[in-house]
Amino acid sequence: MKQPEIPSWKKTQRKSGVLLHPTSFPGPYGIGDLGPSAYYFINFLEETAQQLWQVLPLGPTGYGDSPYQSFSSFAGQPLIISIDLLMEWKLLSLSDFSYREWEAVCVNYGEVIPYKMDILKKAYANFKNLSDNNELKKAYLTFVKEEKNWLENYATFMAVKDYHGGVMWTEWEKDIAFPTTASLKKWQDKLKDEIGCYQFFQFAFFKQWFELKEYANQKGIEIIGDIPIFVAFDSADVWANKDLFMLDTKGYPTSVAGVPPDYFSATGQLWGNPLYDWKKHKAEGYKWWISRVTQNLKLCDYLRIDHFRGFAAFWAIPYGNETAIEGEWLPGPGEDLFKAFEKAFGKEMPIIAEDLGLITPDVEELRDNFRLPGMKILQFGFESLGENGDLPHYYSRNSICYTGTHDNDTTLGWYEKLPEESKDKIRRYLNTDANSICWDFIRLCFGSVSKMAVVPLQDILCFGSFSRMNTPGIAAGNWQWRYTAEMLNPSVSGQLSYVTKLYGRTLLTEDNPS
Repeated sequence: MKQPEIPSWKKTQRKSGVLLHPTSFPGPYGIGDLGPSAYYFINFLEETAQQLWQVLPLGPTGYGDSPYQSFSSFAGQPLIISIDLLMEWKLLSLSDFSYREWEAVCVNYGEVIPYKMDILKKAYANFKNLSDNNELKKAYLTFVKEEKNWLENYATFMAVKDYHGGVMWTEWEKDIAFPTTASLKKWQDKLKDEIGCYQFFQFAFFKQWFELKEYANQKGIEIIGDIPIFVAFDSADVWANKDLFMLDTKGYPTSVAGVPPDYFSATGQLWGNPLYDWKKHKAEGYKWWISRVTQNLKLCDYLRIDHFRGFAAFWAIPYGNETAIEGEWLPGPGEDLFKAFEKAFGKEMPIIAEDLGLITPDVEELRDNFRLPGMKILQFGFESLGENGDLPHYYSRNSICYTGTHDNDTTLGWYEKLPEESKDKIRRYLNTDANSICWDFIRLCFGSVSKMAVVPLQDILCFGSFSRMNTPGIAAGNWQWRYTAEMLNPSVSGQLSYVTKLYGRTLLTEDNPS
């Protein structure tokens, strides 16, 4: 399978784009996927002169369905594999599954997951019947060989997890929770077919994703990917690399990740991820981290690293605490890691620093020393009545401006909840009556000096809080929103195209030099 070359961070002209996760695409299978609706969305971006598509992390999700808590930092999400494309590959027919009615604007993960996984397993059963000379089978074998370094661990982890009814790896038998070479081979032989199934899922995901990415790139659209700084405890990453994390002798974390009380939560955010043993990472030249970034840069053109401040210092919470209030700041790898990145990816790294939250001078210094663009959120600029660095008249060109992110309320929902004095400041600042507050903010975002401007699709559609993607600190009801095909109508396209061209965020021309 041909894979794109890793790009470099380019000195770009002004660009704009849309934040939308693939699970939000419309379609008949209960969850967005990489099939026809994904290509229609790329066409929408092209028609509206966008050059960027930003997604959330693309890994396989676990409990809570959060893209930021994945079973692997290297694998793709099987739930967004397109059933329609599997039928085009002749791995499925209409007789292999039954259609059912789904809610059009919400993903019901509890019902979608078993429904879709059953279909994917049927596709695998049909795939196994292909002859060895089949081109799809040849491509699969090449993929398994080329991706062995991470794929074997991931597929084994998932197969063993299924065998144990989905419980965490710390509850498995010791000979597989802490395997030797011999015991690992015993389990891999025992679950050979199940492991092959998970390898097939990854083959299908990567093949479909690379084809979609090539389609987007050919139309001048680049993809901004996303990875969380930390990984899930119940993941192939931790199970297969225990020495790289701060764990006790039974495999449990000694401390876990999160953030202290902040804008999003009065009790902080208790993420629960195990913390890295940065001394071990340094000793091996940050090999695991370089492999992780390399893998994700195959999937995208730029990579946003969530919670960038954790590279300078991270909030360590004693394992077992119920909130993130109690903890301590510990030093991260700092410049040492990013010097290793420079050697691997060049000085113009295609990395975006998610520098939100409690940002201290050392975080800003780390970001600026490596010329990494940070994020600016328009909503944050109007949370207080005084001057602050999130107001657009303080932006620098080396930044990405957003109306809001997946963690924010939609612009309409947020504005409706503001106190009157904040609304008054917004109306005076934007010289508006706020009757079209979403488009007021989009114009402000696109008109900023930031070299990139990205807007969630919910804001383009002027939707309220019902379409919010995530509420930090709330475990249930997140990551579910979907749109329907008719929502991307000519009126929306025309307005987005007009604002994009008005503020010079189209492809380079003689009138729009870099």
